[in-house]
Amino acid sequence: MGFHKFCSSDPFWDWNRTWYTNNPDFTQCFQNTVLVWLPCLYLWMCAPIYLIYLRSHDHGYICMSHLNKAKTAVGLLLWIICWSDVFYSFWERSHGSSVPSPVHLVSPTFLGLTMLLATLVIQYERMKGVQSSGVMLIFWLLALLCATVTFRSKILQALDQLSSVCAWRYTTFYTYYALLLVALFLSCLTDQPPLFSQAVKDLNPCPEPGASFLSKISFWWISRTERKMLYSPKRVPQSESKEGQAVEETEILLVKSPHKAKEPSLFWALCLTFGPYFFISCLYKIIQDILMFVGPEILRLLIRFINDSSAPSWQGFFYTALLFISTCVQSLILQRYFHVCFVSGMRLRTAIIGAVYRKALVISSAARRTSTVGEIVNLMSVDAQRFMDLITYINMIWSAPLQVVLALYFLWQNLGPSVLAGVAVMVLMVPVNAVIAMKTKTYQVAQMKSKDNRIKLMNEMLNGIKVLKLYAWELAFKDKVSEIRESELRVLKKAAYLAAVSTFTWVCAPFLVALSTFTVYVLIDEHNVLDAQKAFVSLALFNILRFPLNMLPMVISSMVQASVSLKRLRVFLSHEELQEDSVEHKAVASSPYSISIVDGVFSWSRTESPTLKKLNVSIPEGSLVAIVGHVGSGKSSLLSALLGEMDKLEGSVAVKGLVAYVPQQAWIQNSTLKDNIMFGQERREAWYQHVVEACALQPDLEILPAGDETEIGEKGVNLSGGQKQRVSLARAVYCDRAVYLLDDPLSAVDAHVGKHIFDQVIGKHGLLKDKTRVLVTHGLSYLPQADLILVMVEGEITEMGSYQQLMDTEGAFAEFLRTYTAVEHTDNDESVSKSATKGMENGSTAAVVGPDVSSVSKLSQTGKENMVLNKRAKNPEVGKLTEADKASTGKVKLSVFWAYLKAIGVLLSCISLLLFLTHHLVSLYSNYWLSLWTDDPVVNGTQPYRQMRLGVYGALGLSQGVAIFGYSIAMSIGGILASRSLHQSMLYDVLRSPMSFFERTPSGNLVNRFAKEIDTIDSVIPSIIKMFMGSMFNVLGACVVILIATPLVAIIIPFLGLLYFFVQRFYVASSRQLKRLESVSRSPIYTHFNETLLGTSVIRAFGEQQRFIRESDLRVDNNQKAYYPSIVANRWLAVRLEFVGNIIVSFAALFAVIARERLSPGIMGLAISYALQLTASLTWLVRMSSDVETNIVAVERVKEYRDTEKEAEWKHKPSSLPAGWPTEGCIDIRGFSLRYRHDLDPAIRNITIRINGGEKVGIVGRTGAGKSSLTLGLFRIIEAAEGHILIDGVDIAQLGLHDLRSRITIIPQDPVLFSGSLRMNLDPFDSYSDEDIWRALEYSHLKNFVSALPNKLSHECSEGGENLSVGQRQLLCLARALLRKTKVLVLDEATAAVDMETDNLIQSTIRSQFEDCTVLTIAHRLNTIMDYTRVLVLDKGETTEFDSPSNLIAQRGAFYKMVKDAGLV
Repeated sequence: MGFHKFCSSDPFWDWNRTWYTNNPDFTQCFQNTVLVWLPCLYLWMCAPIYLIYLRSHDHGYICMSHLNKAKTAVGLLLWIICWSDVFYSFWERSHGSSVPSPVHLVSPTFLGLTMLLATLVIQYERMKGVQSSGVMLIFWLLALLCATVTFRSKILQALDQLSSVCAWRYTTFYTYYALLLVALFLSCLTDQPPLFSQAVKDLNPCPEPGASFLSKISFWWISRTERKMLYSPKRVPQSESKEGQAVEETEILLVKSPHKAKEPSLFWALCLTFGPYFFISCLYKIIQDILMFVGPEILRLLIRFINDSSAPSWQGFFYTALLFISTCVQSLILQRYFHVCFVSGMRLRTAIIGAVYRKALVISSAARRTSTVGEIVNLMSVDAQRFMDLITYINMIWSAPLQVVLALYFLWQNLGPSVLAGVAVMVLMVPVNAVIAMKTKTYQVAQMKSKDNRIKLMNEMLNGIKVLKLYAWELAFKDKVSEIRESELRVLKKAAYLAAVSTFTWVCAPFLVALSTFTVYVLIDEHNVLDAQKAFVSLALFNILRFPLNMLPMVISSMVQASVSLKRLRVFLSHEELQEDSVEHKAVASSPYSISIVDGVFSWSRTESPTLKKLNVSIPEGSLVAIVGHVGSGKSSLLSALLGEMDKLEGSVAVKGLVAYVPQQAWIQNSTLKDNIMFGQERREAWYQHVVEACALQPDLEILPAGDETEIGEKGVNLSGGQKQRVSLARAVYCDRAVYLLDDPLSAVDAHVGKHIFDQVIGKHGLLKDKTRVLVTHGLSYLPQADLILVMVEGEITEMGSYQQLMDTEGAFAEFLRTYTAVEHTDNDESVSKSATKGMENGSTAAVVGPDVSSVSKLSQTGKENMVLNKRAKNPEVGKLTEADKASTGKVKLSVFWAYLKAIGVLLSCISLLLFLTHHLVSLYSNYWLSLWTDDPVVNGTQPYRQMRLGVYGALGLSQGVAIFGYSIAMSIGGILASRSLHQSMLYDVLRSPMSFFERTPSGNLVNRFAKEIDTIDSVIPSIIKMFMGSMFNVLGACVVILIATPLVAIIIPFLGLLYFFVQRFYVASSRQLKRLESVSRSPIYTHFNETLLGTSVIRAFGEQQRFIRESDLRVDNNQKAYYPSIVANRWLAVRLEFVGNIIVSFAALFAVIARERLSPGIMGLAISYALQLTASLTWLVRMSSDVETNIVAVERVKEYRDTEKEAEWKHKPSSLPAGWPTEGCIDIRGFSLRYRHDLDPAIRNITIRINGGEKVGIVGRTGAGKSSLTLGLFRIIEAAEGHILIDGVDIAQLGLHDLRSRITIIPQDPVLFSGSLRMNLDPFDSYSDEDIWRALEYSHLKNFVSALPNKLSHECSEGGENLSVGQRQLLCLARALLRKTKVLVLDEATAAVDMETDNLIQSTIRSQFEDCTVLTIAHRLNTIMDYTRVLVLDKGETTEFDSPSNLIAQRGAFYKMVKDAGLV
């Protein structure tokens, strides 16, 4: 039965009623069928999918609210109305004369069922916690739109033929219409949050989940957040919305990648994790791609409408409305698509950072050596970012070809086969772009390599900055960095030329395509007339084509970059991990041994020869074991083997119970002192106090500005070596474990404190007396108290037994002891020794008065000052040391742009601007020329002047290309010049800063500046400025053309301009702030990561991996909280701007329709094709202007260090120094005082002494007495507060710093090496011959070691000298001193980390080689200075005694007491 019978004789469709008339309307049949069924079909199709989705995504239960009751009531009322219609039809059938047509039964029934379904869906949504539903909103909107058509037609019918009106049906329909309006309004509102949801718990919830559907698709909800934020820039808006899932995703990545037998595929792991998001984005993209082609189609219809004067004018308005609606829908869908992409990108980044962090905690030491800290941090920062950038483009891989195919199809319809000419040009362009992309990739890899090296070197320089300053080596290292930087810039320059070529090709490509197509079209046949419809629709299509063709090479290169990153990540994530089972902790509970090694053979990596061989050790529970041996004999390696840090090649290791570990070089976190000691354990007050006292930290706490709440800088910069070691020990003791592995914790403290710690903590009556303790030591005095002594030689245990047994066996150990023990016979008188201990306990407070080298005050302990202290300790702010990376607020100053322009060069800037202008003017004119051409009259079916038109059109295109090429090259070269000068000046500024600056500034911040900000200046800023200029001129050009065509638009452009301006200002302000917050919250992620990498062995030993992983995740989440709103802000902006653009397009069309009598089709086509581009250009313009602002901040931050305080001049130009100064080495100190900060007390007060040339002076005193401060004053690391130091009669304050520091030598407390060859470490300026260096190595007892190395002097030291033992590093520092051989030598506890034997070697070397030099030694081991000429005893920064050792002992003063404590008298 056809529609005729179904609708009872009413036709279904009638063109004369709908189209060819001045008053269009649909037929009754169409209204009763299609318009009623359309919304119903939509809902029935969506409902099943939607309900399944709701079942799997349960957000909680929403209680019945007034809103929900209202929605349900409206739904039921609608259902009742539809049924009443059905019953009326039945009633009519039984009573009336005429039988109603079937449609009156079927349609209301169908509609009624649909309304019932709608009501059920509303209830189900409530139960699943949906606050606002998009599916329902679209349904109500669709129903209302369809009903509106019927509504109009019913009114028209009532006006024309009153007789045919059925009162009942009219009444029900109007009621139905009113209820639809209400339902639509209600579905725009949002319900209350579900019970137990995140939003209820959170104090500052993310507004997104609670926002209504309309607010979500237009991103309106962010404006509330932004308004709050604009006024309080310091508060980070909490957008928790997406982070919940991130952590699990990391787990997935980690679980999926390593556990496969074949090459693990990180790619598949990523696909499985992020596949669903990708699929959703594909759907959005397909719809958007299809909608793109609606614009050109409508343009074609509009031009046809203007040419056809007989068409009814409502058609023009109809096209305009259609244009507006389709562009708006397209905008919303496109923004939705981008949003999904960006959020997935953000999650991907989180997952990668998490995976890298987790992997870094379990990577084996051999693998750790293959990638430096710098590289691993780069994986986190740069490579994770690469992926994030790629995700937004990845869909272009299939979307671009789709767009190309669609565009070609429409073009073919328009111009026929001549399109093939254009296609040929495009196809030719692809290989050109591909070649460029390939080359760019190779440059990219080279540049990354240089960058890695540069950052690695910077990292080391910043870690060892103190040594650089003491040795006056800054310039050598500055040259090394500059050299790497130059090679990086060379690569960048090549890449820039390539980029210029590619810009040229892609700006010219669309033009060449248009030109070739039009040429072929016009010349192929006389009668092919290029009219407005053909030319401008083709141009609009070519413009669409231009985008995918530009994007493809970009996407391909982006994918190439990501694949490089993917490979780097895969290599890192599949590095070998530590053997989980190398140490058995589940040892037999009944076994009496706490630690046992059976036939152990260990090496640091599978490939190397074993470091420890044939080990058999059994250590009973609760015993104290001492390990002794020479430097490099494998003592620390043995502890590492017990921790499971080494590869176990053979044998078995069992450790019973949990382990605590104190490394040789203390690892200190950047947090408060208390956190460092508690290390994640819960606070037990009494025990804490106990531990602090036992580790002799109480006096230090009294001195620190905020007690144990004082913030410790990165790597413990504001603690002395002894304090760091004691904090590290306190951490271990506080954790209260079964087994303690102590790697020489007493080396950095003076004998006196060492004794206290040994007695209170390690010894027979210490806190750890019931635990198993393994102590590596060089202090012979502790050996008699050990239960078991292991003697190690070259990785083997040669002897073991108690002190007594070893002495009796007369082996190597007994020999060793006999030679090196100074007279250990102390008075055996009980009473004396008791009083000594008593004095020791009382004296201990004075003994440990705080740091040796620090930026913290040394207070004298008088009552008055104690009061000050107690006041101070209440205020933790005092204890702040490091400055967090600050977020600067407000607009970027013009001076920053000016600084950048100056860095480029003003002339170059002007030239590139000029070329740019030329390009845009020519481009505008060529399109105008085209419109004139299309308006040429047609004579006998041809256009007379077409050759001339074609020639001019081609010439204009060519000149465009030349201009753009010149401009690109100018910009690129400018960018490189700028980045060179900015990097050089920053490097210089940082190196010129004083030590205090480096203590205050976390190295993470500085590295961030050298990595991220310089990278931005290198590669981002030039291209962004290029794009900004481009889009600005595009927008201006489009406005001009539209104004020429339809001057009426001038009425609305000012309003839209204002609207645009406000949106843009609002957006840029908040976006800039968010960007700043984001980059400030990014630094802590890397700082924490850096810190973790340095302390992995400690973290693993204590089993604290999970806590550190949580901390890292927390920091990443904080970063996302700033990043997520900035993504949404971008979408918010784009939706608003595209709306402005769409209004302009619609008005241009509208006024063209109104003025169609006066307009030529050519001008009208030109105007609308420009207007169609305007939307994209507008969005792009704001995006770029905000990008320019946010990225130019990099210049601001690089310039920042220009204004910080600097050290004194390095060199004075005419050097007033005599040639060989100092010749005598006579040091005269007069009334010398110095303080660390202006607001602190002097660390050294009023010291006046004279040291004659060639004297050997020992400097002794309790910890914190100011011994090291004196040496810092001598090297002017800290400038004098008052008084003078003269060397050979020259006041050192008058000299350039390098003149001074290069002529006196120090062997510093921490031996610092840089990665590079041994030779570079000894002599970075290459100023000595190889013979000199070998001689120095011989005297420093390293000759045998170095000549045994495969590469001899060019042996590569790893980062921080990790592949040499601490003792060997110390000897290298001695070799440095021997090379410089200056008249003044300072030893700062230089022998703390070496055993007695090496110590004696060093002392004898110093005696023989520096016989005629002045030697100042800060000593912990008093036996080293007993034969010195004089000894200076310091206390609280003042001289207490200064005389020869024998005289001082005779005086029985402070020095005598120390000597007695050390057992030397």
